[in-house]
Amino acid sequence: MLNPRSNSLLHSRSRSASHAALPTRRQALQVGALGAVGLSLSGYLRQAAAGEVRPAKGKSAIVIWLGGGPPHLDMFDMKPDAPDEFRGEFHPRPTNVPGVQICEHLPQLAACADKYAILNGVSHTLAGHELGTTYLSTGNRPLPSLAYPGYGAVVSKELPGDQQLPHFVAVPSTPQTAGYLGVPSAPLSTNDTPRRGQPFGVRGISLSSGLTIDAFEQRQKLLQSIDTEFDSLAGENSLVDGLDRFDEQAFAVIRSEKARTAFDVSQENPETAAAFGDSRFGQSCLLAARLVEAGVRFVTVSFSGWDTHTGNFKKAKESLLPAFDQGLAALLNTLSERGLLESTSVLTTGEFGRTPKINARAGRDHWPRAFSVLMAGAGVQGGQVLGQSDAHGKGPAGEPITPEQIGASFYSSLGIDYQKEYHTQTGRPVMIVRSGSLVPGLF
Repeated sequence: MLNPRSNSLLHSRSRSASHAALPTRRQALQVGALGAVGLSLSGYLRQAAAGEVRPAKGKSAIVIWLGGGPPHLDMFDMKPDAPDEFRGEFHPRPTNVPGVQICEHLPQLAACADKYAILNGVSHTLAGHELGTTYLSTGNRPLPSLAYPGYGAVVSKELPGDQQLPHFVAVPSTPQTAGYLGVPSAPLSTNDTPRRGQPFGVRGISLSSGLTIDAFEQRQKLLQSIDTEFDSLAGENSLVDGLDRFDEQAFAVIRSEKARTAFDVSQENPETAAAFGDSRFGQSCLLAARLVEAGVRFVTVSFSGWDTHTGNFKKAKESLLPAFDQGLAALLNTLSERGLLESTSVLTTGEFGRTPKINARAGRDHWPRAFSVLMAGAGVQGGQVLGQSDAHGKGPAGEPITPEQIGASFYSSLGIDYQKEYHTQTGRPVMIVRSGSLVPGLF
């Protein structure tokens, strides 16, 4: 039998639920604002009913891609009480968040753990690099019949930015593709990484061989006169349309002092640059911070080498973890100091984790059943660990966190309706993320 207090609470909840069925005037105004970034009325009401409506804080995004599969048990999901063949050589260390521990070889990330959330027990079943990469780069399980667009393609489409800047930059490259969105949503790859204190030139932005802007403009006019001969071929051809847009944007970017300045890490404050270290990954993180500050919507930084089937602990201790620790910590701290972390969604992931049991070559093999992902900024509540793996890190302990949830949460942090429908060139309707939902407690 319910006591009067609990009965009153039930009535209160019932009234709240009935009132939530209709949008208030304030909510209606929010719908208008959210519509500008891709959230429709139907999408708003659907998410409101699910309790997933939240003010979008993100304006830009950075994805840190750890290609090869980082070892979760040696980074953010350590098992110090597991048998030797599972726990490995490293020990946990405390962070600046009470009760949260990470690897001893990540001291700088330990000092800023309040700025990011650790997601453990992320899980899927695709143990191959290519399939796992597609899954974690799109938030959609791969299909042989459909090429889903990567995060950067969707963000650059939904959040168009300054025409003097590229909207989607990959440093130095990215496994993300434009998928069915086509050429207009493809990335600008730098094909190189910056060096500390040295000017960084990107082909198409820094002019080579002494070519001046005036000379380039004369060449551009000549090319335009030649291109008119091919106008009749364009029609509805999305490839030609995409190339034409690229040509227009490249012309705007190459003339833009703003773009050349943003890419030139040598102009950064020396003290700030030093915090990122001398590694290529660290300086790439510095470049990502500069690009976001300038107004670029999406940047991805790729850091490969995590496929440690042999010598996992030696490679991790001597090269992978120190560079990763310094670069990512400096990125989060710099964004925070410049007031950009709340408007920048930061996602750090690989395609899967590595086997809990160490192999005969002191390495760890592919393991998609449980691994770790980091998220920060744009409303993400830092200083917490969400999800959990079992005692040996073999699989989730309880409900897994799925790549679809990662994708849905990432898009939601940017105010993008992850259930919005796009249409392929054949007219097929496709949601941005199939079967997505937010990671509980992340925001």
